[in-house]
Amino acid sequence: MATIHTIDTIISDPQVRSGQPVIAGTNLRVSDVAASHIYRGHAAEELAVNFGLDLGQVYAALAFYYQHKAEIDQQMRDEAANADRLLADFDAPKRLIRLE
Repeated sequence: MATIHTIDTIISDPQVRSGQPVIAGTNLRVSDVAASHIYRGHAAEELAVNFGLDLGQVYAALAFYYQHKAEIDQQMRDEAANADRLLADFDAPKRLIRLE
C-alpha cells in the first residue's frame, strides 16, 4: 500500500498575512517567492539566499504556487491593481513626490 507523505512547509493562518499561504516559521508569502522567480527571473538558489531560506522551502513554495497558480496569479493581479489605485489616490492631490 502506498504512503502519502505531506510536506508541512506551507501554511495558512488567518492571523499571519491575512491567511495567505506562507512558508512555515516565516511571514514570507508564497506569492512573494513566486513573483521573484517568475517576474525577476531568480533561480531557486538566488531565492534561497535573498530570502534566507533553504532550498527545500523555496521548492515547496514554488510547488505550492504551481499547484494553485490561477488563484495566486489572481491574488497578485488584485494586489497590483490595488497598489495602482493607492498611487493614483496619493498622486491626485499632488501629495506624492516621485523621484525619477
